[in-house]
Amino acid sequence: MRKLIASTFVSLDGVMQAPGGPEEDPTGGFAHGGWTFPYWDEVMGRSMKGLDGKDRELVLGRRTYEIFDGYWPYQPADSEIAQTLNAARKHVASRTLKQVTWNNSTLLGDDVPKAVAALKAQAGQDLQIIGSGNLIQTLQNAGLIDEYNVWTFPVVLGRGKRLFESGARPEELKLVDSLHSTTGVVLSTYVPAGEVRVGTFETIEPSEKEQARRKRMAGGANW
Repeated sequence: MRKLIASTFVSLDGVMQAPGGPEEDPTGGFAHGGWTFPYWDEVMGRSMKGLDGKDRELVLGRRTYEIFDGYWPYQPADSEIAQTLNAARKHVASRTLKQVTWNNSTLLGDDVPKAVAALKAQAGQDLQIIGSGNLIQTLQNAGLIDEYNVWTFPVVLGRGKRLFESGARPEELKLVDSLHSTTGVVLSTYVPAGEVRVGTFETIEPSEKEQARRKRMAGGANW
């Protein structure tokens, strides 16, 4: 079975909306499009595995697909990234598109989790999600993502679409690799690690007086 890998850029407060430019996704009046631009360095440039489409098939949400389709087919023929992205097989999740015209693109159909699960069961290259926040959330809830590549930028945006919104399926993640850029971006790789574990730091049995106080508070006693 091949892996499904999700790669995304997020701010320190978890926003992933419009990292590439002001016009990328102004939904909701988002005014900080292009917020990743000041932080790029050589470390990040050398760590783009999968994000260039090389040796992977792409799984894209509608908005990401439309952004890519409007840009990469029109880049110079000698652009290596354009060559690999244009040649890569692309699977597109959309409720509204009736057809996709970018080279080697197909629609996933109405039941996206089922279609992606079927793709994972096939032989072939690993599957790579780029951006596509709604798609990541859908597939995370279905337990289909095998690896997360999350690049965390040292900026707080305050508002915008987040990588994990309310309703995400609770799960633990294990950090398996980490790197930082010269500009403070942390490049982390996580894999799912099972259900969320809980515990307590309270090791001393509270006194009877403290137990009584806690019962009163829990019962809605007057403050």
